[in-house]
Amino acid sequence: MRFLPVLLLWLAVTVGQPASSFNRSFGSDTMRVDYFHTGGPKAGETFALDQVVIDGPWAGSRAALVDDTNLGPYMFEVRDKTAALLYSRGFGSIYGEWETTAESKTLHRTFHESLRFPWPRDAVTVTVHKRQADNRFQRVWSLDVDPASRFVNRAPVTAHHGRVVPILESGPATEKVDLLVISEGYTAVEMTKFQADAKRLLEALFAEEPFRSRRGDFNVRALELPSGASGVNRPNAGVFRRTPLGVQYNIFDSERYMLTLDNRALRDAASAAPYEFIEILANERTYGGGGVFNDHATASVDSAFSEYVFVHEFGHHFAALGDEYYTSDVAYATGVKDRPEPWEPNLTALEDPATLKWRDLVTPGTPLPTPWDKDAFEQHSAAIQARRREIRKRNAPEEAMDALFAEQQNFEEKFLAAMKYGQAVGAFEGAGYEAKGLYRPQADCIMFTRDSVGFCQVCRRAIARIIDLYSRAPRR
Repeated sequence: MRFLPVLLLWLAVTVGQPASSFNRSFGSDTMRVDYFHTGGPKAGETFALDQVVIDGPWAGSRAALVDDTNLGPYMFEVRDKTAALLYSRGFGSIYGEWETTAESKTLHRTFHESLRFPWPRDAVTVTVHKRQADNRFQRVWSLDVDPASRFVNRAPVTAHHGRVVPILESGPATEKVDLLVISEGYTAVEMTKFQADAKRLLEALFAEEPFRSRRGDFNVRALELPSGASGVNRPNAGVFRRTPLGVQYNIFDSERYMLTLDNRALRDAASAAPYEFIEILANERTYGGGGVFNDHATASVDSAFSEYVFVHEFGHHFAALGDEYYTSDVAYATGVKDRPEPWEPNLTALEDPATLKWRDLVTPGTPLPTPWDKDAFEQHSAAIQARRREIRKRNAPEEAMDALFAEQQNFEEKFLAAMKYGQAVGAFEGAGYEAKGLYRPQADCIMFTRDSVGFCQVCRRAIARIIDLYSRAPRR
């Protein structure tokens, strides 16, 4: 298969594109292409169509149709019969994460995924591209879709079991970022708690820049989906639940990683409301959450650090921010040699300081790489992680984990702030689960610790760029 340069794939669209451009190519509905994504040892990566359906009215931008951010391990394009690019978006996938785990070397698995885009007026070709080691994209799947085909389900979205409640209304869905917050593990009589949890966690999000100053660019809705019992599935704790969306802890056997693998249930439920981004609130006390770029995010609501988790995981899902921490246990392969430049906006391999992706934000006089008290930090963190594993091993009450995290936060926030370059933008080694070879922009950030420091300057800019992408209004 041939490689296509990133610059050709990620063609920019002028801000304020005329509404007539959208109307020539698309209707007012959303097309959803569901497919199966499979892989395993020596099997390669395969895609298989499941269904093509209407997924409610189109809520996305009618101006920013082509994604110019160059983010994500995958990207999909929609082209017409002349090969003109009509729509594109970068995205992450649970399959893509699973592919980096040890399990993928011994077991075949299939994951359900969806591509959503405006309903095309004529036949189109949908292609999925995967980022390669040289950061170029390679086409891995192609599908011809004729909206008039009898195999395309044009039935309108049916009635839903859930109730949609507006929380923040700032303007038309097509001109705002549309966030949908969904309940999971809440019984019918617990929906007052869900609404209170949603508002509390959203206030935590909008307390952080740039969300605070860009609050008027968001619409937020809550979807109440009653569960038969409180809580979600926790396999490692021997607690099993069947919930509307199938959210569970222990994804990839990580004790804190929580997602749903039932993508069709998620998409069918979410079609009750306009959305581009989803965060699922799990009615649980145990610390946990997850976030996948342009897929979905989750957070447990009753952990002492639930506000942090909600914001941190939304950073992954919304702006493709990479994890900056590297001392916690993860399920992914680490220690990879000859690692390429990360595509995440807040991580770098720093191969050439002169071309650092955030060079324009570096604090004057800050050396690259930037020295910091790395050894002392790692020694303290290693002791914390050992105690953390011991707490989980003996199944101690969650209060024990809360106390440990509070102790860790108290130390790290003061320790990192007191360093010579503690407030500077530079390139600090230790990021993306790697102790060596990857660098983060600042000593501290909500993507690095649970400290009360908010997003670093580089993360703020990355977030603002995504807000811009989804809140553009077309010229009239």
